[in-house]
Amino acid sequence: MEQVVALELRFIDLQISKNNKEHHTKEMGLKRLIVRRGQPFTLQVRFNRPFHSRTDHITFVAETGPAPMELLGTRATFPLTQARRGNVWSAFDFTVDSNSLLVSFFTPANAVIGSYTLKIALSQGQDSIVTYPLGTFILLFNPWSAEDDVYLPSETLLQEYVMMDYGFVYKGHEKFITSSPWNYGQFEEGIIDICFEILNKSLYFLENPSKDCSQRNDVVYVCRVVSAMINSNDDNGVLQGNWGEDYSLGVSPLEWNGSVAILRQWSAKGGQPVKYGQCWVFAAVMCTVMRCLGVPSRVVSNFRSAHSADGNLTIDTYYDQNAEMLSTWKQDKIWNFHVWNECWMIRKDLPPGYNGWQVLDPTPQQTSSGLFCCGPASVKAIKEGDVHLAYDTPFVYAEVNADEVIWLFRDGQAQEILAHNTSSIGKEISTKMVGSDQRQNITSFYKYSEGSHEERSVFLKASRNMLGSRRTSSPFLDLLGSGGLGDQPAQLQLHLARTPEWGKDLLLKLHARRVPDRTHPQGPIRLEVHFCAQALLHEGGTREPLWRQIVHLNLDFGKEIQWPFLLPYNNYRNKLTDEKLIRVSGIAKVEGTGKSILVLKDISLDPPHLFIELSERAEVGKALSVHITFTNTRTVALNHCTMVVEGSGLIHGQISKDLGTLVAGHTIQIQLDIYPFKSGPRQLQILISSNEVKEIKGYKAIFVAAARAS
Repeated sequence: MEQVVALELRFIDLQISKNNKEHHTKEMGLKRLIVRRGQPFTLQVRFNRPFHSRTDHITFVAETGPAPMELLGTRATFPLTQARRGNVWSAFDFTVDSNSLLVSFFTPANAVIGSYTLKIALSQGQDSIVTYPLGTFILLFNPWSAEDDVYLPSETLLQEYVMMDYGFVYKGHEKFITSSPWNYGQFEEGIIDICFEILNKSLYFLENPSKDCSQRNDVVYVCRVVSAMINSNDDNGVLQGNWGEDYSLGVSPLEWNGSVAILRQWSAKGGQPVKYGQCWVFAAVMCTVMRCLGVPSRVVSNFRSAHSADGNLTIDTYYDQNAEMLSTWKQDKIWNFHVWNECWMIRKDLPPGYNGWQVLDPTPQQTSSGLFCCGPASVKAIKEGDVHLAYDTPFVYAEVNADEVIWLFRDGQAQEILAHNTSSIGKEISTKMVGSDQRQNITSFYKYSEGSHEERSVFLKASRNMLGSRRTSSPFLDLLGSGGLGDQPAQLQLHLARTPEWGKDLLLKLHARRVPDRTHPQGPIRLEVHFCAQALLHEGGTREPLWRQIVHLNLDFGKEIQWPFLLPYNNYRNKLTDEKLIRVSGIAKVEGTGKSILVLKDISLDPPHLFIELSERAEVGKALSVHITFTNTRTVALNHCTMVVEGSGLIHGQISKDLGTLVAGHTIQIQLDIYPFKSGPRQLQILISSNEVKEIKGYKAIFVAAARAS
């Protein structure tokens, strides 16, 4: 009988274009195979002769990680079969065409994510086995697969939370929310490699590489690793935090337009942390990484966000009798806003009912299992006060639900409660609206309506769980519980008399009205009101006073007093932080009673605005003229102005330009040509920065048409 020649591999076609398109990864390029777990893909191999299924034996081997082992799930060996074998590695549904073999491959929906090598082992009868490399592929989470823990059953939501490569970060103050455009850029060249580089530089990987890789099938584990690696407090993470005001050794957090430049700089410098980040930068970069890996993710802003270091659900702030907000020795803070991530997943580690959005916070605030990371904490668990559930749920619950107690500090101690606010923390929780550039308020996802029976009931449940037998670490809560806050004989409110603009005097009005109370049910009262203005810091503290004033008022029933006063520009010039926030505080002493009344007003100063226009329809490969107009509407010059332009699919990297000094009232017009290289919806981000104002941002939504056939 004639001896059949051994089967030899001649050619491999990874069918990258077809597979990447079907697996929603073509945006990452067509140079290599990138697929999602739990979904078939096809390869074509060509041999030296036709394949005979009865006599030729084919086995495939897929491996990932530094020491692949089947026991750890980082190595799989599987034969060629005609039918798929369930949720396991399979090569199936093959067709033979002359010397070619078309094969479908299936990866389990719980497979380890990562970069794989694929090999084919050929043998005939009892002959020795010959192994050939077929190539490499990257395997990602698959939110399109109902078997994957990150499954999201809505194509509209998948387009927003996985495929959208731009968005907005909401910052500022609950009454003055600003939207900053952000370039996530998760599909930009090299970003996917940097995402796995981040995993490979984690302390878990460095300590035990094989074990770490074997756990990358678990989205909860991967999220915690990424949360720890975005900050650099324990490791060579991506970003170094800086909440001071000296950014001379790096870039101010306000001057980043997107994640791509940060991630590329981190990788190019061998994993040295990039300087500098604050909460919105940490969260936006984590969003890029998670979307790139295939986990639905969004950026969420919480306004008036509590940091309860002692876990007692109470944040204490202090004012002196001259209305100056005092710095405190305690770590408790109320941030003007704080930004974190939500990632979508099934929580098999929790009881039923806690799937869906989970909070992850890469900003280094406190340790979790020994590392600076936070989450995933189920948003549903936070709303229901189920703070016993993993991970870090009590910390996140306090961020949106803590009570604020404001004290009058006199003679070296807190002597009087000026206010006890049960609903001032966790305001306007915001994220980008699906399919829109608008902001969506998602506060109701995190808690019931303030003051409702459900909200107070949940608060008591969480308090009992968090405090246990320990009443509290605050020695003042007995006074708080004694009802020491009684009626006040007057109502005071501060209003802006005109729109506040940086570079101009601020005009305010005090509205004062006499109201009956138990101590003074009738007759006039006399108030001495001390006012103080201070620069408000992002983490909720203040600088030294920049303006003071004392007002004396006589109040009687039936009459409202409106008292105007001016806060001159020269008083706050060079005194504010880059965020341009001022807190005006007033404390009124009611003569003859010893009582004090607090009134507060936070003011956000608008920066100048820039305008962006396009000259024509955008098309791939065709020049697109962008016209930028910027007017310095302020009364002072802006010095050392620079402009940075970027946008995924529109510009490779960034375009930077020095603009020099822009005198008061002057307009500058800039025209530049860009050459879009990806079709579909895109966002062009523009940042103008100066010594005086660090962050003047604008954006333009652009739909790029595919290149016309020539």
